[in-house]
Amino acid sequence: MPLPKPMPTPASARPARLLTQNSEMRAIGAWNWTLPAWAGRLPDGRTYNTCPSAGICRRVCYARHGTYTWPVVRAKHQANLQFVLDDPVGWEQTMIAELGARRFRGTWVRIHDSGDFVSDEYLIAWLRIIRARPETNFYAYSKEVTRFRALVEPDPPTNFLWVYSFGGTQDADLDVAVDRVADVFPDEGAIAAAGWHSQAANDLLAVLGPHLVGVPANRIPHFLKLLGDRSFGSWQAEVDAEREAARRRRGERSLAGGPESQHSCAA
Repeated sequence: MPLPKPMPTPASARPARLLTQNSEMRAIGAWNWTLPAWAGRLPDGRTYNTCPSAGICRRVCYARHGTYTWPVVRAKHQANLQFVLDDPVGWEQTMIAELGARRFRGTWVRIHDSGDFVSDEYLIAWLRIIRARPETNFYAYSKEVTRFRALVEPDPPTNFLWVYSFGGTQDADLDVAVDRVADVFPDEGAIAAAGWHSQAANDLLAVLGPHLVGVPANRIPHFLKLLGDRSFGSWQAEVDAEREAARRRRGERSLAGGPESQHSCAA
């Protein structure tokens, strides 16, 4: 049975303003667009995952803590997502129109201080928006490496910069010698010891500074305990290695005619 076509979002149900400024963006004169972090459920019962390539980062995500979880903030972010899902054409047109305001000329917009590029269609829509507003600069962190390789890297808009971030399921596709990459470290000392460059002074350093971008972890005690002395990249590498070892063990048992193999034959 075909899925119902998205219906235009009534003006009364649309967010009053799409682009906002949190304290970090306000300090550098930039704006941000936000989706709810990772997985959840909309008020109408639909489930979502706005970070399809999230790995260990979902376990210590700053956007699943603190002010991001306040009901009024969560409702705003979910309204943004509903607009994208239910009326993608209307959302794109509204975003282009809003960006036409004088306050956005010559400034920067961070696409997603929470969430990521959830689909090819959504990323392509953003590329159209970016090209429609060449007087505004855009930047993003993303774990959607494969999607960017296919859709952005061959012909990027001149006013769009991005940085790939470690801690996702596509980490193995990143090359620190070539790609601009960000990794979260326990503190500034760990960033310096690794030979990376902190963006703490200004988030725009993530795309305008050296290509090895160090991000100091948020000072959330239970998140810091989980992270330990690792970076997101090294933690994800540990998890990936453990999963690969488990996969090989299963394969060896299957070849040896172990319980898994016998169960499969009987099924």
